[in-house]
Amino acid sequence: MFASIILLLICVVFIVVQLKSRRPKNFPPGPPVWPILGNILDLSLENPLKDFERLKKTYGNVYSLFLGPKPVVVMNGMKTIKEALVTKGVDFAGRPQDLFVNDSTQRKGVILADYGSSWKEQRRFALMNLRNFGMGKDSMEERIHGEIQYTVDTLEKSIGKSFSPQNMFHNAASNIICQVLFGKRFEYQDETMKTLVQCFTENAKIANGPWAMLYDSFPLIRSLPLPFRQAFKNVETCQKIAKTLMNEHKQTRVPGEPRDFVDCYLDRLDKPGDDRSSFSEAQLTMYILDLHFAGTDTTSNTLLTGFLYLMNYPQVQEDIQLLTAIPLSHTSRFFFIQAVIHEIQRVANTVPLSVFHCTTKDTELNGYSIPKGTLIIPNLTSVLNEEGQWKFPNEFNPENFLNDQGEFVKPEAFMPFSAGPRMCLGEGLARMELFLFTVTLLRKFKFIWPEDAGEPDFTPVYGVTLTPKPYRMKVQLRVSQKIPNL
Repeated sequence: MFASIILLLICVVFIVVQLKSRRPKNFPPGPPVWPILGNILDLSLENPLKDFERLKKTYGNVYSLFLGPKPVVVMNGMKTIKEALVTKGVDFAGRPQDLFVNDSTQRKGVILADYGSSWKEQRRFALMNLRNFGMGKDSMEERIHGEIQYTVDTLEKSIGKSFSPQNMFHNAASNIICQVLFGKRFEYQDETMKTLVQCFTENAKIANGPWAMLYDSFPLIRSLPLPFRQAFKNVETCQKIAKTLMNEHKQTRVPGEPRDFVDCYLDRLDKPGDDRSSFSEAQLTMYILDLHFAGTDTTSNTLLTGFLYLMNYPQVQEDIQLLTAIPLSHTSRFFFIQAVIHEIQRVANTVPLSVFHCTTKDTELNGYSIPKGTLIIPNLTSVLNEEGQWKFPNEFNPENFLNDQGEFVKPEAFMPFSAGPRMCLGEGLARMELFLFTVTLLRKFKFIWPEDAGEPDFTPVYGVTLTPKPYRMKVQLRVSQKIPNL
């Protein structure tokens, strides 16, 4: 009997050892790995950012985890992330293709596409045509000013009232990218607009929430009717909208005379090409959603963060308002405003874990060997709050972007748009939107934290993008004249 028990225990230990995920030779260190579960118990399913920081203190700037049986390398710190994404950019330019976000988007689009000739072809097309339709040009500035006027109208109707600005900023950011993609804007109460915003907001929370992490860790549960199925329904809903807009373009377009990004893509489909071309209507449908989500969620959440801080740092708000009376050519005005906007982006930390990467070949980082196909998580939070890179890493302070002479400086550690070959496509548009919205609205309004709102909570809600917890604001009118262009 005793011998049987010992034999059974030996068998159990043997099975556990066999099931246990093992780190390859010279792989980055990390916490002990549980059989089947990996390191999922080491991470908060609701918000793992503090756990990533805790593990960094124990294992260093490069460490490994296991999501179920899948090995993951987490990169931290400016020096390490710059080496990987810039110096060895191609080695780390891949995208994992077996995660929840890939399945939900049917592996189409450009943001989640794996590194290769098709991705290069699609990204090159996007960069060229987004520039052609005004990103970084005066024409784009005019479109943004036009949309800001609708935001101004909304704020004027709310003078003296306490209201939530969340939908207002989401709708404004959405309409700006819609004008690039579709050549049109939507009324804020339009059902198409409301549906897109709702679906994107839900999917952003699901994609980096507990159910997506469980989906990625345990493939056996993927076919079960669990809450992550809602994301697939949301994508289908958005695809129907994108196809409707695409079909409208097909009926009204004049070939060779594109009005917007969709027309440009349809023109490209008309050109004879080889069978290996990555261009297709199915690709366009997800491309539209890719660019719309990226152009809406990040900008709107950064604006929400910005005005949350500006209300609770009234001296900074007042300093900007005083500077709006000075011509833009006055460099001290420009320096300070730029510093405030960059500091808002830093504390907003809108995409805290970037978009997950994947190694395209066997490579090395900080002396560790990382095999081809390894899932890589760049922890941008660790860079934007890194001690030694910022004067005030753990507080909101525009001095982080000003030198001793009061001139604007941008530290290397400022990388909210990531870095390297997979850097955000819309950085120029985002910068322009943040500048114009902030300066124009502060020129006309004073933003006040409501008296009955209690203490502000700056802790964000975790998701693919971080967003401030819902809050309310009050506005007062500062000037009555028409807003001049900057």
